[in-house]
Amino acid sequence: MKIALLGYGKMGKIIEKIATDRKHEIVLKIDLDNQHELTVENLQEADVAIEFSTPATVLGNIDKCFEAGTPIIIGTTGWYDQLPKVKQLCEQGNNSLMYASNFSVGVNIFFHVNKVLARLMNNYPYYDIQVEEIHHTQKLDSPSGTAITIAEGIIENLDSKKEWVNMLTADGAETADDNVKSDQLLIESFRIDSVPGTHTVIYDSEVDSIEFKHTAHSRNGFALGAVLAAEWIQGKTGFYSVQDMFDFK
Repeated sequence: MKIALLGYGKMGKIIEKIATDRKHEIVLKIDLDNQHELTVENLQEADVAIEFSTPATVLGNIDKCFEAGTPIIIGTTGWYDQLPKVKQLCEQGNNSLMYASNFSVGVNIFFHVNKVLARLMNNYPYYDIQVEEIHHTQKLDSPSGTAITIAEGIIENLDSKKEWVNMLTADGAETADDNVKSDQLLIESFRIDSVPGTHTVIYDSEVDSIEFKHTAHSRNGFALGAVLAAEWIQGKTGFYSVQDMFDFK
C-alpha cells in the first residue's frame, strides 16, 4: 500500500515507521516546508492519505484528497463542527474518509466499555462522575479530542448529565470556571511534561469511588491504529468513523 502523510511531525514520523515495518511505502510527506508538493497529481500516486496536521489545515487537505480521489484517514481534531458538510461532500463525490479522535485499539475498547458503564450507572444516581485527562505540555487544545469522545459517550448514556464543561490546569494555573452544575459533566485537563495521554472516568459517592482508566505508554498505539484504518478502508467508499472499523457488539 502506498501512503501519503499529510503532517510530518512526531505522529507522522511514528506512522512512517509503523507503516514501513508493515511493508507499506511512503510516497509523499507534506509538512509546513513543502506545502507546494500537496498536489492532485502527487496524491494520486498514493492508495491512501493519513492526515495528522492542524485544525487550520485539515479542511484544505480533505478537499485536495477528494479532488484527487484519494481515501483519507484523519487523526486531526478541532474541525468536527464541519462534519455534516464534509460528509455531504464525501458522499456526493463518491470519496472515502475515516475520522477519529483517537485510532488506538485500546482507546476504542475504552470508548465502548465507557458507554456500557454509563448505561449501568443510570441505576445508581448517588454516584457523581467526572473525566480527567493528562497530556504533555506541548498539547495545544483542551480538552483532548479523546476526552470529548469519552464525555459524549457518557452524556449519550447517562440521564443525569446534559453537557460537558472543561477546566484546564497548566503551569499551575486554572483557566476555567469551576462552578459546575449538577447536570454538567466536568472534564479536568492537566498538562504535565511529556505524558503521552492518560484518561480516567471517575464515579464517586460518599462510600466509595470507581475509576476506569486508559494510560498510553507512547504514541505508537495511536499511530498503529491509523495504519490499520488505512488498511481497512482500501476498496471502500463512504464516510466512516473509527467505530465502523471496530464494530463492537
